[in-house]
Amino acid sequence: MSLDVKNAIQSGKTVLGIELGSTRIKAVLIGEDHVSIASGAHDWENSLENNIWTYSIDAIWKGIQDSYTKMANQVKEQYGVTLHTIGAIGFSGMMHGYVAFDKSDELLVPFRTWRNNLQAQASAELTELFNFHIPQRWSIAHLYQAILNGEEHVANISFQTTLAGYIHWKLTGQKVLGVGEASGVFPIDINTKQFNKTMINQFNELIASRNLPWKLEDILPGVLSAGESAGALTAEGAKLLDVSGELQAGIPLCPPEGDAGTGMVATNSVAQRTGNVSAGTSVFAMVVLEKELSRAYEEIDLVTTPTGSLVAMAHSNNCSSDLNAWVGLFEQFGKAMGMNFDMNTLYGTLYNLALQGDADCGGLLAYGYLSGEHMTHFEEGRPLFVRSSDSNFNLPNFMRVHLSTALGALKIGMDILLKEEGVKLDEILGHGGLFKTKGVGQRIMAGALNVPVSVMETAGEGGAWGIALLASYMINKSGNETLEEYLSGKVFAGQAGETIAPDAKDVEGFEVFMERYKRGLAIERAAVENLI
Repeated sequence: MSLDVKNAIQSGKTVLGIELGSTRIKAVLIGEDHVSIASGAHDWENSLENNIWTYSIDAIWKGIQDSYTKMANQVKEQYGVTLHTIGAIGFSGMMHGYVAFDKSDELLVPFRTWRNNLQAQASAELTELFNFHIPQRWSIAHLYQAILNGEEHVANISFQTTLAGYIHWKLTGQKVLGVGEASGVFPIDINTKQFNKTMINQFNELIASRNLPWKLEDILPGVLSAGESAGALTAEGAKLLDVSGELQAGIPLCPPEGDAGTGMVATNSVAQRTGNVSAGTSVFAMVVLEKELSRAYEEIDLVTTPTGSLVAMAHSNNCSSDLNAWVGLFEQFGKAMGMNFDMNTLYGTLYNLALQGDADCGGLLAYGYLSGEHMTHFEEGRPLFVRSSDSNFNLPNFMRVHLSTALGALKIGMDILLKEEGVKLDEILGHGGLFKTKGVGQRIMAGALNVPVSVMETAGEGGAWGIALLASYMINKSGNETLEEYLSGKVFAGQAGETIAPDAKDVEGFEVFMERYKRGLAIERAAVENLI
């Protein structure tokens, strides 16, 4: 047991980060050296109710409380200390979506997540109005689609926020968002680092004939940048977070952020010419731009870093879910044959087999569209595996095609940035479940993007660690020290990582696979519309 760690816990010099991802809620407590002291996790899943992907409010708080309790119990078991206070806390969550409340603070409709692709009309009309791409999953698209649908609850909205913003509000009473999270709610003015006032006025004029009792600026949260104070834990918030009642009120909280922003922080990818890819249930690449793009692209979202710098985001709703289902099928086969092995061994074996496959996947084709995919214009998902009679059908190619197709939709967006816009990237930092098996996801990604892909030793820490770093930055920064300076000088200095450069054969093979992927979209569309 480290006496220094125990003293840090007792004196409140630790920092807590909690992130609500698509399949896991994780709490991470870090020390003054930014290294994890304790953690707790809670698995959860969204549900499809009335054709809407959602999580219940009860599930949200059960998950937060469970992950916090597990972390606090680990502190007690390892260090013999009860957690009473913390230096700072930060919350982050999956971005976008729709959480709306009335004047009595009652939820008006179930939380609508980023995964829903039912906002096509709103997305198209707002994109044309603003001359700025508004993706379907953005909060403003959810709101405007509800208006277009004539949903009764719209007139009763008093406050609209995101998952992270909702949690932060309940714990502090503050209706605010970090600018990175806010940039997935409504477009940000890069100069002011606030919601774009011109576009807010345009939206208000657009809906004026609806005679709603509010204007957009009245129901949106405030916007804060990394390093700014975002309130403190209230007595009610402390009881809500820690069901044991041990945690004290008054702890400062940093601005709540989205998982895209915390991924950038966790990989030290907040400076220009850097980027990161988060690959799990969904996959998205965040590229910090040196200048604005030449025009708006439907496939590219423009968001910001937690400090308000312009970022191009290529996002695919689907990545590893169907791939995981296939691995699960192999697990079932093993059990049926009387074999027992842990999942890490199974994943490692199957993933490494993929590297023995043909660079173009041997003529195989797959789409892991468990849900709709906006990048390729599908409102519904239909996972699909297809092969021709002359394809090279074997297990290595089978695994390789499912790893490759997990990046297929992302590749379409990244080609716009790298090939059409000429965006320069020194490297991509990878994190998420796809990179858990050493060297495999990295190599497939490097071949797909033709960019060196690095995975840091800390990549497994994920977004909960990233939001903890933002909370640490808020209370520990020196004077005018920027977030980039803080991360590079105090967090990542001397950290080791592994970089895989793109192999020419992998690059060529992935391009051949993508030609097949694009041609086969008609097959996938038929599966959605007619076959299944």
